[in-house]
Amino acid sequence: MNVYTMLKDRNVGLFVMTLKGLEVLKHIIDAHASSNISFVCIGKDSAVLNDYSNDIISICKKNNIRFFTHKETLPLDELNYILAIAWRWLIDPGNYKIIVLHDSLLPRYRGFAPLVNALKNAESHIGVTALLASDKYDEGPIILQESIEIKYPIKIEEAIVRISEVYKSISISILDMIAHDENMQFCVQEESDATYSLWLDAEDYHIDWSWDSDYIERFVNAVGFPYDGAKAFLQNRMIKINEVEVINDLHIENRTPGKVVFFDNNLPVIVCGTGLVKLRNAVYYDDSVNIFPLSKFRLKFR
Repeated sequence: MNVYTMLKDRNVGLFVMTLKGLEVLKHIIDAHASSNISFVCIGKDSAVLNDYSNDIISICKKNNIRFFTHKETLPLDELNYILAIAWRWLIDPGNYKIIVLHDSLLPRYRGFAPLVNALKNAESHIGVTALLASDKYDEGPIILQESIEIKYPIKIEEAIVRISEVYKSISISILDMIAHDENMQFCVQEESDATYSLWLDAEDYHIDWSWDSDYIERFVNAVGFPYDGAKAFLQNRMIKINEVEVINDLHIENRTPGKVVFFDNNLPVIVCGTGLVKLRNAVYYDDSVNIFPLSKFRLKFR
């Protein structure tokens, strides 16, 4: 028997957003499980360039799946389970179990933007944790957890694609448990290992050139598309930096982070707190026009 046909007596609501939610929904539909979804609740996030909400709406319409946005009144009383994918808001408690999929290896990186901060911190592994929701975010008991190894440099867009595969795998495992009415095994989180990840605001996208060059490269890659991108100022205009390359450091007597030390193939090499970075791709923030070629040598990025 197809495991998903057994879900017909289980009312599951999917709370989804971003590419991860989109990929999980598509995976469930491909498994012919659309009739088993009570409804899809779609989150919208104006803080990213593409929150994939329109894509999720389109798929729901195409497959005749009932859907709501997160600000609408939801028929929660018909649910037995909620499966939340990349969800960023608290869900009202009710007579249903809430299973949250969080893109970190809990108990580390509880909270917001965990993948962004894991990449900035050069974590060797990223992953997904399925946990039972509690009254404090990301502190509930763990049901399942999967990790993948990554190598640097890696852009956030690639990391999201890779982690979406883990989301699909864990989601199918959770639905399998629900379908078979299994007693889920829980593992209580070790509080002494817990760390927290804060939400991002506009200031968190600005490069501090006193950082070391390796961190600046990871930072640029971690906050790129679908996020708003790394920012700096050049001659009083804000620019968005899409790509940098770490360059071997030089002995600079009067090291001043942000100053251009020389040009390499017409691309500026910028002094960092430690190390150097070559600026390979950048545009003006207000009109997306390429900043190259640069006409002046004596430039300082702020």
